[in-house]
Amino acid sequence: MNRRMNAERRLTKFGPLCSNVVGMKLHHLEVTHAAQEGSATVPRQMPPTVQLLSGHSGLALLWISSAMNEPAPQTIDRRPIATRNRRWAQSATTWLASRNVSPNVISIAGMCACIAAGIALSLTSVTYHRVFWLIAALGAQLRLTANMLDGMVALASGRASKTGELYNEIPDRVSDAAVFIGAGYAWGGNVALGYIATILSIFTAYIRAAGKIAGARNEFCGPMAKQHRMLVITVGCLYSALVPRSWQIFHFDNARLGVMGLALFVITVGCLITVGRRLNRIAHALK
Repeated sequence: MNRRMNAERRLTKFGPLCSNVVGMKLHHLEVTHAAQEGSATVPRQMPPTVQLLSGHSGLALLWISSAMNEPAPQTIDRRPIATRNRRWAQSATTWLASRNVSPNVISIAGMCACIAAGIALSLTSVTYHRVFWLIAALGAQLRLTANMLDGMVALASGRASKTGELYNEIPDRVSDAAVFIGAGYAWGGNVALGYIATILSIFTAYIRAAGKIAGARNEFCGPMAKQHRMLVITVGCLYSALVPRSWQIFHFDNARLGVMGLALFVITVGCLITVGRRLNRIAHALK
């Protein structure tokens, strides 16, 4: 008998509290529904705030509950580039986005810059002019700048799309091939190393894409990621543009290797290490 009376007291004590909290929840849903339909009136008045035994109001707990149920913001899986935070990069992004420049056009422009760099490199073995080395160095850096700005403009203008992934990846592969094959045919280059470096650079990107398809994050680790490959080519071009031709050939016992040949060798070895590191990190992420 005593147990029954205690139970009834508890129900009497907490019944109004529960009904008020439920009422607030229903009111919250009605307000949300009315706002979505464009209604200017609220269906009914908010019930008075209920003070719980812990000292917190039921309205506060309802707000916390709704906040916990909100989906977490999606993180953008992008290549980490510190230059994105530079003032000139932000200004260029704002300028391009305000003029409705398509991010895909920026990607194509970067590819064209690398094709021009590859042609300039190959011309150094036909007719030697230092300006060709400078054009190649500029083209490699413009490619990196375009690769950075296309994504920034896409996000700033709200024009990011699934087709943007195609324009982001395919021009990159064409750019690598143009530069490395051109470096193979350049003065002091090595044709075989040019093609090997091209294959391995494409393979490093393939490993990253395969890992993402399998469920891992994009793996951008080096030591010979895209920006590192372009850095090696840029340094080799600037060195060749500044020093006499006699300083551009290195002798190793009975072998001779030019600046571009040495640059391609460094890229080849670096790509092999990069492939191993990416495979290892992706495998650990999928376990």
